[in-house]
Amino acid sequence: MPAIEVGRICLKKTGREAGKRCVIVDVIDKSFVLVTGPKALTGVKRRRANVKHLEITEETVEIPRRATDEQVIKALGKKTKT
Repeated sequence: MPAIEVGRICLKKTGREAGKRCVIVDVIDKSFVLVTGPKALTGVKRRRANVKHLEITEETVEIPRRATDEQVIKALGKKTKT
């Protein structure tokens, strides 16, 4: 299983945002992380998410801890170009 870390791209498994991709922007504790889509890009709002409700992927982006949605969009744009 890939590590749960800042910048890891995930897939939400449950809830109204199920099936949508998001990025981990902060690790709160062993059970919860802060994720964002960002909403303008994928429809996932910035919120706390249970790790059990996420499918962790192998993909990552380079972002700082607590990155803004603009920083995440920019990092995702760089990832698609390479």
